[in-house]
Amino acid sequence: MHRALELAERGRGFVEPNPLVGAVVVRDGRGVGEGWHQRFGKAHAEVHALTAAGELARDATLYVTLEPCCHHGKTPPCTDAILEAGIRRAVVAMLDPFPQVSGQGAAILRAAGIGVEVGDCEPEARRLNAPYLKLLATGRPYVHAKWAMSLDGRIATRTGDSKWISSDTSRARVYELRGRMDAIVVGIGTVLADDPLLTARPPGPRTPTRIVLDSHGRTPPTARLVRTARQTPTLIVTAAGPTPELAASGSEVLEVPGSDDRVAIPALLDELGRRRMTNVLVEGGSEVLGAFFDAGEIDEVHVYVAPKLIGGREARSPLGGTGFARIADGIQLANWKIEQVGDDLLVHGWRTSGKAASH
Repeated sequence: MHRALELAERGRGFVEPNPLVGAVVVRDGRGVGEGWHQRFGKAHAEVHALTAAGELARDATLYVTLEPCCHHGKTPPCTDAILEAGIRRAVVAMLDPFPQVSGQGAAILRAAGIGVEVGDCEPEARRLNAPYLKLLATGRPYVHAKWAMSLDGRIATRTGDSKWISSDTSRARVYELRGRMDAIVVGIGTVLADDPLLTARPPGPRTPTRIVLDSHGRTPPTARLVRTARQTPTLIVTAAGPTPELAASGSEVLEVPGSDDRVAIPALLDELGRRRMTNVLVEGGSEVLGAFFDAGEIDEVHVYVAPKLIGGREARSPLGGTGFARIADGIQLANWKIEQVGDDLLVHGWRTSGKAASH
């Protein structure tokens, strides 16, 4: 199953909004076929693994990271392929909560006399497919928060200068991360201060939509995001409606009212979920990151810590907004890890619990 999980990871960025799935066929204690879901709309992991195994799949065991599908979608049911191949036993990491599967795939296999075991490496499988599971459960995309900061917790100096806190190696990793996202979110302050392009370099498996949270429609037509909107999708989200300049730029303008003339983060995520976006990367600035944090909508963090000291009581910290009143209410990261990337440290972790801050 660990091998199947490794294989599944290879599909990240290529298969969404479908889940990541890996499969291994084992006969007489030896792997005889393996595969993973490689692209959205193409053959599933089980089909690749069974094809690789050929006749050796008969009376073998299939290890798969997610319950095999049993419905006709863009591809035929994987349960049909498993039955035809003559698999004797299926070990499944977790059931698929997708309504058209949801235990029915396992039931079909059991009814045909195949032994089905569920739960092997289930926590790992759930983490692997956390974005898919969140979109199914809530209708909202999975939110990654990314920032680079100095050792004393600053993302910019008191004058607003932030180029560059992190190393070239760290920025290359961020470009790679962008290429697996459906959208990248920044605030109008970042656009006005940095005039970013927000693209993956080199291009990744996905072309993320650049999203600017701009409550009052201040995005200038000369911004690079706007000038390249006909090449790379750009969405300007306002709380006050579109301006004629933005409407003519090739950018899409979306009105999402909120309170205090600010975009409501839950309403924005509901709309992105309706568009079947699965992974969204929030890059800042401080108030945008804080707004997602206060809304309880940060699921995973990627923090680059540079060996620099900036200082200044007016220098920005990563998370603005309201925050928590008590340390005990703060969000704890799970399964976090630290990795050296160039001259920096990357802290990467997943949210375990916590609620939106009380105002």
